[in-house]
Amino acid sequence: MKGQKTLFDFTLLFVIIFLLCFGLVMLYSVSSYDANINYNDSAYFLKRQLVSTLVGVFFMTVTIFIDYHILERVAKWAYIGSCVLILLVLSPLGYEVNGARRWLNLGMSLQPAEVAKVGVIIYFAYLICDLGRNIYSKRGLIKIGGGVGLISAMILIITDNLSSAIIVFGIVFMMVFIATPNYRIYFGVAAGLLAIAALFVILVKNGVLTSEMSYRFARIEAWLDPEAYASGKSFQTLQALYAIGSGGVFGKGLGQSLQKLGYIPEAQNDMIFSVICEELGLFGATIVIFMFIVMIWRFFVIANNAEDEFGAMLVIGVMAHISIQVILNIAVVTNTIPNTGITLPFISYGGSAVVFLLIEMGLVLNVARSIKLKT
Repeated sequence: MKGQKTLFDFTLLFVIIFLLCFGLVMLYSVSSYDANINYNDSAYFLKRQLVSTLVGVFFMTVTIFIDYHILERVAKWAYIGSCVLILLVLSPLGYEVNGARRWLNLGMSLQPAEVAKVGVIIYFAYLICDLGRNIYSKRGLIKIGGGVGLISAMILIITDNLSSAIIVFGIVFMMVFIATPNYRIYFGVAAGLLAIAALFVILVKNGVLTSEMSYRFARIEAWLDPEAYASGKSFQTLQALYAIGSGGVFGKGLGQSLQKLGYIPEAQNDMIFSVICEELGLFGATIVIFMFIVMIWRFFVIANNAEDEFGAMLVIGVMAHISIQVILNIAVVTNTIPNTGITLPFISYGGSAVVFLLIEMGLVLNVARSIKLKT
């Protein structure tokens, strides 16, 4: 007699564990010098990240074993709650780090933009399923366009976080793109956004838009001619490129980076991939990229075999988040695009980021468990 059993994706779980462990090892290697100088404790960043990782693993485990269909009933509240947390940055609960007011002090440090990424995935997975074929109707366009536009604008204006605003917009764009058959409109939108970005670059290059107008224009200037700003705006990028170039095929060896010794500012954050290249070389960088490719492949498999559309859209949202963030981070480190301050998932330092990334992984593994296999 034939029966059924549920799927547990051990391949995805292995990739998650590998990236977490690898991230902790690299974080200690990259941050120990800076931590010893500034905090008199070489393991300062490692200890904080380890605590956040353990908290994240706990929430991931809980998320795996809760019926994900419950999220459909609280999807609107996930979106509203994300907006409220962003607004709280303006309250006394908000505080600055390195000149940027993006965090909340709720007894623990919390970055609302990271919460918003999860909230957006849940809400728009529900909304896309709820709209169905009406997604192209006036009501559908207003709900989707207005919803993503509002929260992206809040992230950009209130927290001054362009990178997170781009990621949130990109998550929804990919979810709607995959959910609907008419692709021409999305290629048009993508072409329009690329044209606007190219226009900004041309205007900056020709001196119409200058660094005096906005620090973001300054970043474009530095990206176009990094050597001209070697002692200022391009310093971090150039040092990262030196690190990548000096690593060769197999690197200098774990812990042997020279650029992390004060040359790359806060290398444990956005630029950690450059130190991976320096210490582990092209070989180490390829392994990291390969693990992310395997992760995205498992997302595809789970989404294609999900029990229902809501589960599939949850997985697609997580897939969009991870793929966009990995691509943008590596592009920034290699100076392919202007510096936007995007971290590398599971590897860069960031407590809120790793906790909510692991919650997303819990959602994906939860959807995977709902897949029935014939025996």
